[in-house]
Amino acid sequence: MTNVILHSDLNNFYASVECRDRPDLAKVPMAVCGSREKRHGIVLAKNYPAKAFGIITGEPVWKAVSKCPALVTVPPRFSLYLEYSEKVRQIYRRYTDLIEPFGIDECWLDVTGSRKLFGHGLVIADNIRKRVREELGITVSIGVSYNKIFAKLGSDMKKPDAVTEITESNFKDIVWPLPVGELLYVGRATGRKLRNIGIKTIGDLACMSFSHISDYLGKYGQTLWFFANGRDESVVRKDGCESVIKSIGNSTTTPRDLVCLEDVKAVCYLLADSVAKRLRSHYLKGRTVQIHIRDVSLVSISRQGFLDHYTCSSYDIAEKAIQLFRESWFWHKNIRSLGLKVTDLSEMDDVIQPSLWGLTRIQKRECIDMSMDLIRERYGYYSVRRALLLKNDLSAIDPEKEHVIHPLSYFR
Repeated sequence: MTNVILHSDLNNFYASVECRDRPDLAKVPMAVCGSREKRHGIVLAKNYPAKAFGIITGEPVWKAVSKCPALVTVPPRFSLYLEYSEKVRQIYRRYTDLIEPFGIDECWLDVTGSRKLFGHGLVIADNIRKRVREELGITVSIGVSYNKIFAKLGSDMKKPDAVTEITESNFKDIVWPLPVGELLYVGRATGRKLRNIGIKTIGDLACMSFSHISDYLGKYGQTLWFFANGRDESVVRKDGCESVIKSIGNSTTTPRDLVCLEDVKAVCYLLADSVAKRLRSHYLKGRTVQIHIRDVSLVSISRQGFLDHYTCSSYDIAEKAIQLFRESWFWHKNIRSLGLKVTDLSEMDDVIQPSLWGLTRIQKRECIDMSMDLIRERYGYYSVRRALLLKNDLSAIDPEKEHVIHPLSYFR
């Protein structure tokens, strides 16, 4: 039996909720934006009048205003967006319990077993689309297909308030002419690599020799080749199932540009403190450290390196991050934001008690960190600070304010 998978994508979600809450915003160019004072001043979402001016998600607010001087900007209200996200999922649950979130505004739904009750996939998708619009006052675009990858492509093809079906018989006509960058998990760097060898469309990738793409991009290239050929067998997880943590990370847009290595060291230790604490709270250790660097022109690079041991020590994590930075950044531009993530996780074999006697050097560092955890829990984060932060104004960053725990979620 052929699967029926939907991918539901709420249109301009943050902006749509704001316009639903304040109807006067619907007819004027508006955007939901981060704080310029905290240097988070980027466009998080925009409505369609703003889109008509060429405003795009992720660009700096100053650039958006230069395109549309009359642009109305509003601050985000994440608690309200979470409330609406849950209301939408309550509608999904009327049709299936196989619901897998892909962010706050997107979900995959497996309705294969729901067809006898509610009709075929197009009917179910159209009913969901109407209910979201009529009950919540926002719109959704839905892709219908036999796998998750093509369902996601379908939801992106027609916006707003639309349904698109991609089947086993028509996908070559619909999917293969699309730019290769439209395929899920083909980012800018991968897209550039593919274009360098003449792969411009998804069809080009699908028709390429499997051995050639394997040699060029390894297992990642193999995965993309299968996706392009409609061979995706990943399942939609059941609603409410907790996913295994695959990585733990943290990132920050700093209150000023990072202009030297000492600045980077300070931020790396702040982020590592936060990440290592969360590793310990989940009784996990990691062996791979990744950094993400974004410069003042919003160009980003990512690098990763491997430790020779599993660790939950902030020192080990920070020093590896600093080493990666030294090897990959040559100060052609100053830095706007920095991220740090630990992957390749493993459960702790045992829990080290906070005593320094009879322990290895690595265990002693972990033990010191756990002692710092206890002090900070009782007296506050700033009750214990590293010496290298005492003379750096970046020490005012609170790494606990924003953090990201990356779940094991469909190749993410």
